[in-house]
Amino acid sequence: MTSKQPRKQRVLRYRAHRHILTKFMHAHLSPELREKYGKRSVGLRSGDTVKVLKGVFKGVEGKVKRVDVRRMMVYVENVSRKKADGSTVDVPVRVPNVMITQLNLEDKYRKEKLEASAK
Repeated sequence: MTSKQPRKQRVLRYRAHRHILTKFMHAHLSPELREKYGKRSVGLRSGDTVKVLKGVFKGVEGKVKRVDVRRMMVYVENVSRKKADGSTVDVPVRVPNVMITQLNLEDKYRKEKLEASAK
């Protein structure tokens, strides 16, 4: 960030391009994964298992359904609420409020990159 002023930081995040927004979508790793890979945080992807750290759904663990880069939110499997008509709707959770407990390593490139940083 170029300024210390919160209003300018908010504007920078709001006006950021998509390739820069993806860098804001990093979540903390659990202590076991942090020890294994030697990294503090990794970019979130659908299929990762996360634990909610703050809010109404604190302590809930589930897989990531969808990552909304534009809103900087993530949708987790067990985080939903009932509407007045009885249907359920997913509740978005901010990325800093989750911790990755298990990584989705189906992507060969992601797996190689993580293992390279572990050395």
